Amino acid sequence: MVEISEQIKDAIKGAILLEINGRKFFNHAADVTKHESGKKMFRFLAQEEVKHLKTFSDLFSQILGEKDWKKYISSHELEGETPLVEKLKERMRREEGKGETEALSIGMQLEMDAISFFQKAAEETDDPVTEKIFREIAEEEKFHYDLLQSQHDSVTKSGFWLDSAEFQMDGKW
Repeated sequence: MVEISEQIKDAIKGAILLEINGRKFFNHAADVTKHESGKKMFRFLAQEEVKHLKTFSDLFSQILGEKDWKKYISSHELEGETPLVEKLKERMRREEGKGETEALSIGMQLEMDAISFFQKAAEETDDPVTEKIFREIAEEEKFHYDLLQSQHDSVTKSGFWLDSAEFQMDGKW
């Protein structure tokens, strides 16, 4: 086995737990969402987290020179509900009548946290392959954030204000 730094072990643990928590939360959000399009979007995001887990599994098996990267994370962290997911579920329950909107807000926060985590991990690693993968995952998380933001804007009918005209009112481009 290759000797690995605590930094890489922490990156392994953090990345995998982020994806596990994200998957659990998005599956829960799909379960409680009444609108079929919302359910599909949350299921899509949960499946994206599964794809990221596969990517990390392959990457960390390569880095560690072994298949059993799970030993770097205790079994209770991989199974059952994590305190974070329980906390997020409770936050949704408190928002009576706004659970779906709250799920979008929570999802956006999870994606922002993931973007920050993966960007920082990419900056701190010495391995170019690992850095590339972390940067690619960060970009995917940005796409997920944008998807959730668009859905939130649509559901709340809030949209956003533009600070300059994108077209002329007289019909001329």
